[in-house]
Amino acid sequence: MTAFDSNSQYSGKTVLVTGGTRGIGAAIAHAFRRAGAIVYVCGRSVPEPTHNTDCADETGLHPLRAIAADVRDIDAIDALIARIEAETGRLDVVVSNAGGAPFALAAQASPRFTESVIRLNLIAPLWLAQRANAVMQRQPEGGVLLFVGSVSGLRASPGTAAYGAAKAGVLNAVRSLAVEWAPKVRVVAVSPSLVQTDAATADHIGEESLHAAAATVPAGRLAIPDDVAQACLFLASREASYASGSNLVLEGGGEVPAFLAATAAGNAFERA
Repeated sequence: MTAFDSNSQYSGKTVLVTGGTRGIGAAIAHAFRRAGAIVYVCGRSVPEPTHNTDCADETGLHPLRAIAADVRDIDAIDALIARIEAETGRLDVVVSNAGGAPFALAAQASPRFTESVIRLNLIAPLWLAQRANAVMQRQPEGGVLLFVGSVSGLRASPGTAAYGAAKAGVLNAVRSLAVEWAPKVRVVAVSPSLVQTDAATADHIGEESLHAAAATVPAGRLAIPDDVAQACLFLASREASYASGSNLVLEGGGEVPAFLAATAAGNAFERA
């Protein structure tokens, strides 16, 4: 068995990362770029390129290719896929990363809010997967569909109930699509717990609370975007070729059971 080396296998491959202009998505996009892939990123708004996106730079790597596209719009998805296929002739890996939801108690959430969360986090990834699969099925090498899930889809998600339900739906879809689209296309997911990003700091619980949250994780820290990016590189690689319908959970050892905090055993655990 040879050691995993992402740099030896992504050269000439085309990768699409949705929501790839910031946070986790940007880390994923740059990881595939450093591994030699031609990487497209999309978002509702993207920065204008400052250089020729058709040419490799002095390092031999291609710059990221950014396309403005709202993945909640099926016509935008069709145009996005068509452009990528026209420019590169292939689509090898799609990372469905775009998503998220602000904190909102379910009893107070409007029907429109709930629908928008489900549309972004479940319906849009399914639409994109369908269209990307059609391209990959025509390729001799097939392709990989990689969904960024969340531990919110595996446990209670108070304050983000619609988001958790959507992510649970994604994880179920991963298993179903892996059966329907095999053997040409592999379908996998990576599900991180809270990831320390600018958005998490600003939009969710704040810097001080992030440090407090990190103290509850057995690993002693929160995940960082590159943790997710490296997992994606592996799951899309030849070394993970038997992984399909699989979900890689990244949670630093998980959550310490709440009941332990109320017991002598919990106090002993904290002192250990």
